[in-house]
Amino acid sequence: MTDRPLDGKVALVTGAGRGIGRAIALGFADAGASVCCAARTQAQVEATAEAIRARHGRAMAYSVDVADNGAVPGMVAATVKMFGRLDIVVVNAGVNGARGNVSDTDPDAWRTTIEVNLIGAYYCAHAAVAALRQSGGGKIIMIGSGIGHRGTAGNSAYACSKAGLWMLTRVLAQELAADRISVNELIPGPVETELLPADPAGRAFMGASEWLKQPEDIVPLALFLATQPAVGPSAQSFSLMRRDK
Repeated sequence: MTDRPLDGKVALVTGAGRGIGRAIALGFADAGASVCCAARTQAQVEATAEAIRARHGRAMAYSVDVADNGAVPGMVAATVKMFGRLDIVVVNAGVNGARGNVSDTDPDAWRTTIEVNLIGAYYCAHAAVAALRQSGGGKIIMIGSGIGHRGTAGNSAYACSKAGLWMLTRVLAQELAADRISVNELIPGPVETELLPADPAGRAFMGASEWLKQPEDIVPLALFLATQPAVGPSAQSFSLMRRDK
């Protein structure tokens, strides 16, 4: 692999204002991609885009709520207008605002988690497919979770949203195989972000043997998925968790 394996490629990264999304946006730009940095908070995505430009990369910032179907197509259209094409979509935007047992959670917060993590992912994929087809193929990388495969008490909304995302990944991969568009899930495992605070008490569920990562530790696997052959792995789950979670 060259130092800039994504030269000439255009990537769109949701949730790029902070954490994993920001790290992937910076990593893809360092690898040569032009990047649309998308998230709800304009100041955050502007900061990510500016950081890319400071490293001599090409970037744009786009403020969007991925749960707003009326707004998501504009994000894709703006990316194509700015950079001329779209090759890679990283569906990373997510929330986890409904922690607690099912009987105790706020129904509105529960619904919002599903709307952002699952329905928002569908909106992003739905909006991006035509642009990826126009480019002759591409990559969709869904940022999943081990919780979506095994469940965790007190985290039903997040678990259900990520379980649905994993099924969406597999079905979408089947539907887009003929278009040379791969769709895979990347499971980061525990990463120190706002969704998983640094306080060890907030990480008790992980177990002593788990690898607690920084957002930058996710970039090599994201780059691996973004640089696979046109007819390469699809409908697969790639995990950075140490244990079967």
